[in-house]
Amino acid sequence: MHGDVISGAPVPRPLNVRWIHGSPSAKHNADPDIQVHHYDEHTVILRQNKAVDYEAPFMFLLFGNDKAVLIDTGATESAEFFPLRQVVDQLIEHWLAEHPRDGYDLLVLHTHPHGDHVAGDAQFAGRPGTVVIDAALGSAWDYFGFVGDPDRVARVDLGGRMLECLATPGHHEAAVTFYDPRTGLLLTGDTVYPGRLYIEDWPAFRRTIERLIAFAGTRPVTHVLGCHIEMTTEPGVDYPIRTTYQPDEPQLQMTVDQLRDIHMAIDEIDRNGGQPGRHAFRDVIICIGTS
Repeated sequence: MHGDVISGAPVPRPLNVRWIHGSPSAKHNADPDIQVHHYDEHTVILRQNKAVDYEAPFMFLLFGNDKAVLIDTGATESAEFFPLRQVVDQLIEHWLAEHPRDGYDLLVLHTHPHGDHVAGDAQFAGRPGTVVIDAALGSAWDYFGFVGDPDRVARVDLGGRMLECLATPGHHEAAVTFYDPRTGLLLTGDTVYPGRLYIEDWPAFRRTIERLIAFAGTRPVTHVLGCHIEMTTEPGVDYPIRTTYQPDEPQLQMTVDQLRDIHMAIDEIDRNGGQPGRHAFRDVIICIGTS
């Protein structure tokens, strides 16, 4: 056993990635089904091809000394059109070639149970050394210990890499945010990302944003990474729903200052009566009671 994953103060790394973003003709799209970006030696960011599914969600594969964790499994069940298991297996194989060890496991977790984040779960059924935690409220929150204590900070030990996990309802009652102290990445799922923030529980969403800001005030956060990009580079303007071509996307990564901006946006919406509908701001569209 080699202690290859070393935790310490996170070093901010640039994330100037040209993500695959669809093409004018989905039929003639030549992008890979899944884009693979190595954020660092032990951290991989994946994006699903918009020609496979317009949601084009991001997924995250983090390696520890004892196991890896895959956070979210994308929007497509079919391994033929979306070979997530194959890509993850290859990434783990390559990582193990550089960091040999025996008995390496895989844990599959989720930011929340919407279909575009869990569709690939079935591809991992029967995979040796693999545990898939169902994303539904009861099973996921039981795993993290949130059922009796939704305010706790749960921890997932990968071996030399300890993730911190927070219950963050608002977008969905079972939503979870992950913080990786090794990289400083705050993985916010569909709670915060450059796009349309669909809110099913407005008071819970406010509490979640306040909690994330407070949490980030006690930890070094290098990037806030959600699971989609839906905005254009023009402030306050998003791409149409179901678009399969987004040539002018902003960056995926957001900042703690942008979390504070979202909190100010919540205050503004409340001052104006908290009406349902779309509320456009520079970096996000807050959608209350819409889908």
